[in-house]
Amino acid sequence: MIGRLIRSARWRIGAFLGARRLKRLARRADPLRIVVGASGIFDAGWIPTDIGALDILNERHWRRSFAENTIDAILAEHVWEHLTPEEGLRAARHCLRFLKPGGYLRVAVPDGFHPDPSYIDWVRVGGNGPGADDHKVLYTCDTFGRLFESAGFEVDLLEYFDSAGVFHAKDWEPTAGAIHRSRRFDERNRDGRLNYTSIILDARKPRGHR
Repeated sequence: MIGRLIRSARWRIGAFLGARRLKRLARRADPLRIVVGASGIFDAGWIPTDIGALDILNERHWRRSFAENTIDAILAEHVWEHLTPEEGLRAARHCLRFLKPGGYLRVAVPDGFHPDPSYIDWVRVGGNGPGADDHKVLYTCDTFGRLFESAGFEVDLLEYFDSAGVFHAKDWEPTAGAIHRSRRFDERNRDGRLNYTSIILDARKPRGHR
């Protein structure tokens, strides 16, 4: 009991300090680019966040660190599959509200149209891959794109398998948001075999949106 209380207190203190740090960094950043669910992985020029400092489902967390229409870019790699579809839509709407008009969210999730059954077993809800026990949904390019369109974004799919198992990819700039579980950067993709890929899309806030 005492141990749990101590761990809980440490977590709350860490979250408080993380939120203060995030607010301070956000005030100084130009451009303002954040990584949600970073787990300590981020590139230069990006501000990492985790759930203690920024719970993307909690509007109060957004407002304590950012003003509306001020964020240039948001990066989220393998975060949305840990949310229910309803939560995913709510998080997308929060992102839309705090992005600048013309700003974008680059987001990646496991690909439900990947043709390899072992990949699907790895990433499906309750699958055998790391973290899959917390997966809430397995998206396809169709369902994932529609989620962000429903939130008000303009969607550009960058990498995905279609329903026929054909892989599609556009060139995308890593400095605009590097996705490590991708065709180019995942070390499991060798000898021309796409062993591990993601649905990757850019969801852009329309320039006329306020």
